[in-house]
Amino acid sequence: MHNNNTAWIAPVRKSGVTFFTLGFLVFIGMLFSNQYKLTEQTLKPAINNSTHLQLIQPHLNGLMNETVTNKISFINDIRHTFSRYNDTVYQRYHISTTNIDALLTQVNTMGYYDLAMLTTTFNSQDDYSTYKIKKLTDYTSWLAGQQGKTLAEISEVINEKSSEINAHVLAEKSIDNYAVGQYIYALVKSSSSGVVSKHTALFFIFSVLLATIGALMYIIPEKFSAPAGIKNDNIFKNSATNGGLICMLAMTFLVLVYIALYFFPEYIIEWVSLVDPLFKALNGQGASPWSIYGFIYTLAIIVMGIRMFIKYRHSNYHIVRTGSIIFFQSCFAFLLPEILIKLNQPSTDLKNMWPLDYDFFDAWNLDSLSSSGDIGMFMLVWGITLFVIGVPLFTYLFGKRWYCSWVCGCGGLAETAGDPYRHLSNKSVNAWRIERVVIHSVLVLCIIMTGAALYTYFTGIKTILGIDTYSLRSAYGFFIGALFSGIVGTGFYPKLGNRVWCRFGCPLAAYIGLIQRYKSRFRITTNGSQCISCGNCSTYCEMGIDVRAYAQRGEDIVRASCVGCGVCSSVCPRGVLKLENGSTTAVIDHNMKDETMNIVQILSVEEQKSMMG
Repeated sequence: MHNNNTAWIAPVRKSGVTFFTLGFLVFIGMLFSNQYKLTEQTLKPAINNSTHLQLIQPHLNGLMNETVTNKISFINDIRHTFSRYNDTVYQRYHISTTNIDALLTQVNTMGYYDLAMLTTTFNSQDDYSTYKIKKLTDYTSWLAGQQGKTLAEISEVINEKSSEINAHVLAEKSIDNYAVGQYIYALVKSSSSGVVSKHTALFFIFSVLLATIGALMYIIPEKFSAPAGIKNDNIFKNSATNGGLICMLAMTFLVLVYIALYFFPEYIIEWVSLVDPLFKALNGQGASPWSIYGFIYTLAIIVMGIRMFIKYRHSNYHIVRTGSIIFFQSCFAFLLPEILIKLNQPSTDLKNMWPLDYDFFDAWNLDSLSSSGDIGMFMLVWGITLFVIGVPLFTYLFGKRWYCSWVCGCGGLAETAGDPYRHLSNKSVNAWRIERVVIHSVLVLCIIMTGAALYTYFTGIKTILGIDTYSLRSAYGFFIGALFSGIVGTGFYPKLGNRVWCRFGCPLAAYIGLIQRYKSRFRITTNGSQCISCGNCSTYCEMGIDVRAYAQRGEDIVRASCVGCGVCSSVCPRGVLKLENGSTTAVIDHNMKDETMNIVQILSVEEQKSMMG
């Protein structure tokens, strides 16, 4: 029986908001609380490559043993030091115009080009001259001794080959950008000290734990405020859910966090230190930037999953689905990979698969799995079997929902933390047209990128049609893996809805969607005679499907984009919609009906044009 004594609810929820806000402010404030001091003791563990350490250490002497309180200034100084070092390396190893002029002077005197001229031009015994001589020998030996070549022709060849050599100097002799990023992060972490480092547990309690308690104090009283049933009152008037100011602030915060995580992890060192003790216990090594991300990600799914339990407590489907999401995220995505690290095994999320896991077929991963004994081979075979056999089989039986709404971590965050924003999805026809082009283009790009990676892995040839396969992989990782899936896909929840990535960019969703569209037993059936055209189903469809249009026609819904979340059915006041598994014949008939309707509509338009003509 519902308890009518609800006077306590408002004060508790207000206290929850206060606690959450305080915890959040402490969480942000700790980023500016530490100080940094680069010493001999902090330098050596951070730069674990002895060659790089020997090369860069003299350039860092100006920063040694100075206490810095401004993190941004400290990081910029280190970054500029690496940049200056690489500039120095280029100046020493590149073939300058002075070198070329000296070489061509000898050619002009002798009347031809000879490799002995290289020793005369670069007469020092240092490593720089040796490098230049070797490279020019490799690139121009075919030209040596050729009579009849004019000075202009030889000059053109020397200049062209020198440019090619210079283009590879930084890649061969400098500290590459990836290593620089790793060293900067390690240097900032090892040099960091202060109140957060000394009182990690205390800051964890007054930031993460306090914010979590505050969130639960706001969420749990909802169970006692009204009878079971979905409450979406004023959702388009609330600034926190209608794309207003609070949404913009939330979006800005999320975007900045993802930018820092992907490109500047050294700025969130204090957050990483919060969970370092936890991850030392789990994996024996400690936390990385992706550790704090995985922890907060999982915590958000659990806390907002509790909200889902309460909001949809009248629906067994949503309760079980939410429980499944929490289980797979907590066990498969969070705990298992860390435990595998502690056991000296390859770390992997067994529920993740290609093409979503786009680096599954990268050389480093294939080598890691193939060299890890039976467990590594099991992971390799499991990963291939899952997308070759598992996806078609389970999608045929249960539709796209088996993965996108029950198992996937991206979908898990969208269904829990993203639930307050599901109504913000774009329902326009133009959005649907863009969706079809973009998501399938990403799938094609992923297939091409993966094929190129495998080609290089098995043949050792690093280019295809003049395109470097590693550059192709890097471009995909940057634009799709970082910008699209992370910064836009999650960061834009408060503005574009909770399924931006799943709807427009996920290659695995595209793959599963094609199977669901043409060969699956799953569909949403409609009872058109009961539809009152209220539009709730379309409003709360996170994938932007105009569900009401199907319901009005009494037509079953079989769409590639539908993730089977079931919210359209839950918000329907008349029970018009039902998630079902039927025969594939009905799906084929439905697809034919769709095509027939499109043809009829086109013919009708043509008839109207002819009549007007």
